[in-house]
Amino acid sequence: MAAAPNDDQTAYIPPTEVDLAMVKRILPHRYPFLLVDRVRDIVPGESCVGVKNVTSNEPHFEGHFPQEPVMPGVLIIEAMAQSAAVLVGVTLDLADKGMGTYFMSIDKCRFRQKVVPGDVLELHMKTLRGGGKIWKFEGRALVNGQLAAEAEVMAMLNRGENG
Repeated sequence: MAAAPNDDQTAYIPPTEVDLAMVKRILPHRYPFLLVDRVRDIVPGESCVGVKNVTSNEPHFEGHFPQEPVMPGVLIIEAMAQSAAVLVGVTLDLADKGMGTYFMSIDKCRFRQKVVPGDVLELHMKTLRGGGKIWKFEGRALVNGQLAAEAEVMAMLNRGENG
């Protein structure tokens, strides 16, 4: 997939890794709903690995089995979707352009093991279909190399007023 030129018409070279500051320039999410700390191993238009450091001070742990805190599965899937949205943002050079992505479907979702405070959740996302307004991804959430969850997610890209 060809990279789009940026505003100053110089060739856009997509990064292979983005830190939290760049994630925030791509995604509209903020604490407590920003669920990706960085994204690495980016292959524009194809794949990435989102990283979520799971910490005990996250608000959902207060009420989601307080005696045995477990990250809610729906938040694991949301972290997958946010990782995929960063991949789209990097691929299409959408930082600071008001991009929004909205869930359309979640398919083939399975949870395999608990994710708990102290875990580093790796969100391996692979593009199944993309390039236009509708994108579909295959996602695998791993902790220490072990499968914690998997799903296919589809989202609609809304570039907003500035994109």
